[in-house]
Amino acid sequence: MQNSGSLDDLAIFHTVVREGGFRAASRRLGLAPSKISTTVARMEAALGVPLLRRTTRSVSTTDAGRALADRIGPLLAGLDAARAEAAEGADRVRGRLRLNVPGAVMPDVLPPILAAFHARHPEVEVEIMVENGVVDIVAAGCDAGIRYDEILAQDMVSVPLGPRTQQIALAAAPDYLLARGTPAAPRDLTEHQAIRYRLPAGPLLPWQLVEDGRTITVEPIPRLILGVNAIDTGLSFARAGIGIIATFRSWLERDFAAGTLIPVLPDRWPTRTGPRLYYPSRHAPRPLRAFIEICRSETVPSGTLGYQNQA
Repeated sequence: MQNSGSLDDLAIFHTVVREGGFRAASRRLGLAPSKISTTVARMEAALGVPLLRRTTRSVSTTDAGRALADRIGPLLAGLDAARAEAAEGADRVRGRLRLNVPGAVMPDVLPPILAAFHARHPEVEVEIMVENGVVDIVAAGCDAGIRYDEILAQDMVSVPLGPRTQQIALAAAPDYLLARGTPAAPRDLTEHQAIRYRLPAGPLLPWQLVEDGRTITVEPIPRLILGVNAIDTGLSFARAGIGIIATFRSWLERDFAAGTLIPVLPDRWPTRTGPRLYYPSRHAPRPLRAFIEICRSETVPSGTLGYQNQA
């Protein structure tokens, strides 16, 4: 077999896959699109199999291309980290940090943490992949992920990030409660219409409340179901009077103050632990170690985060 490509060729191919096309890879690498296309074609000729499917509008991997990208991704990330560390001084952090996070941490958890991180390490480029399902962060080429305790892999190291606890609140528009009445107990919710969220290819996210010192699950009428990728739009539908919504209390405070939404069963709202940053137990690259330090020093006040049971 011919040489299937140098390390640089493999890095170019992986960038095409990661960025989703030749032009995006060209911008990322500062190379001409023709150079990138020629490199991939040379690799395919050497391997004897196609790695990419090309149309005038899109580029996607073949099975062989995906398998190759998955295998070389962690290796290239390790090399990048080694190069970055070799080039850095004792007090200077440079390089790239890739995070895989759920949508729930985007509005108010990550912004202050990233602001503090960039202020201290301005030469680090941060890339955020927003996904709400369970993801193999190593295969995805990410340095770390953010998830909640119940779905963290056992072989991962994790540290708290943001608020240590979060309160889940129920709310509805005044017009909705005027027309249908205000629930007085959790069981009353079964007669009410609700705005619910569903994880990708999963069940509806549960509604949980506290009753007699224990956590119970209630099933309201799902009048509107939204994918969790549209989590930021839920409050607009609640303000429009479509139904009761369950979300983080912090996301509702302005509406409560303005009277556009009314608390529902506030003495029954549950509290849960906040999100955690997790990463493989192997050696962490320096940008990630610097980010971990920020996470440990920057604590968002309890209760200032979003939706419950977010994957």
